Amino acid sequence: MEKECKRIRREILEMIHTAGSGHPGGSLSGVELLYVLYSEFLKYDSNNPKLENRDRVIISKGHASALVYSILSEFGFFPKKELKNFRKLHSLLQGHVYREVPGVELSTGSLGQGLSYSCGVAMAGVLNKKDYKTFCYLGDGELQEGNVWEAAMTAGFRKLNNLCAIVDYNKVQENGLVREIKSLEPLRKKFEDFGWSTVEINGHDISEIKMAFNKFLKETEKPFVIIANTIKGKGVSFMEMNSLWHGKAPNDVELQKALEEIGG
Repeated sequence: MEKECKRIRREILEMIHTAGSGHPGGSLSGVELLYVLYSEFLKYDSNNPKLENRDRVIISKGHASALVYSILSEFGFFPKKELKNFRKLHSLLQGHVYREVPGVELSTGSLGQGLSYSCGVAMAGVLNKKDYKTFCYLGDGELQEGNVWEAAMTAGFRKLNNLCAIVDYNKVQENGLVREIKSLEPLRKKFEDFGWSTVEINGHDISEIKMAFNKFLKETEKPFVIIANTIKGKGVSFMEMNSLWHGKAPNDVELQKALEEIGG
């Protein structure tokens, strides 16, 4: 799986470079999380993206579109050649995830909204007696939004055991370190106090990610959150933990250096 994740990272950078814009830092940090989810734990049919009993994945961190589109193409939702049109005018693959793209459930970009929507989707599953799971992929900076915690309170109160939040906790947001802008700590305890089951992992360790998803699938009483400690810009030394690469495209020289470092 390490080889596949390297390929995804290369695609992310090539897409953003070709487009001349995008969000490399937070896309690179979530590669293993989404790759493991789609490869081993998600119920879906890429030939029928609206399958009624599919598991739902809500990308609240909508600016990580390069990651999401690369993952979706990897698992057959649309051809790889479409990645070359990333962020081009009138193309399918817009800068923030867009619900017209096969496999995308919700258009997102305004941060903090995905968990609220996910609560509604999960509640609908319970009310309609469906056995699908709902996964919500969140950035850490967006946890500073108040409606995230309204949703967290709702999920805990409703005991939505079919809901799994995945926090890409890379500790860096657009304008600097999360802890210096508005600290989230103690993050795990906050979720627990709202009635969630929690696990904290290394978000780049495949075995730990698998353990976390397996633990969620065994949960019967509470919503579940995976707090994944990750590295912004993972795999590229000059991007790692550097807020300048939150929303900046690499030039030709930087792209070549980045691809050499990733290897694969």
